[in-house]
Amino acid sequence: MPQESAGIAERQRWMAVLAKAKAGEVEALWPGAVADMPAYRRLRGPEIGLAMVRGRVGGTGNPFNLGEMTVTRCAVQLADGSIGHAYVGGRRPRQAELAAVADALLQDATRRPALLQQLIAPLAAAAAERHRVAAEKAAATKVEFFTVAREAGR
Repeated sequence: MPQESAGIAERQRWMAVLAKAKAGEVEALWPGAVADMPAYRRLRGPEIGLAMVRGRVGGTGNPFNLGEMTVTRCAVQLADGSIGHAYVGGRRPRQAELAAVADALLQDATRRPALLQQLIAPLAAAAAERHRVAAEKAAATKVEFFTVAREAGR
């Protein structure tokens, strides 16, 4: 796999974790992950808008418009020139701004390991726990259907 692709995939992963974090989680972890807030300027936003959510019939079939959802986006530029972007679900301008700053900081190879450990890993673990709890709740409502073979000629 080329190095560029690995970098893109890694960035997609941390951006997804930041985007899916619950309200307040990023801000709660921020002081422990980023000792000093870097100087930055906003390039865009935070702005609140709508995005069309699309689905597929059966998960793989024809696409259809499911509906719209509220999103907040933000783009920032650090003093060193790094640019970070973020989209988060809902009306959460502070989270979008922090996620954009985190994206810019995570692009710096010297800062990345600490941020991955202190910010991204705890957010990913919290998301995995939410997913596990939801899966357990869904499994509790699972209904097993079976058929009884009837004797022929009764």
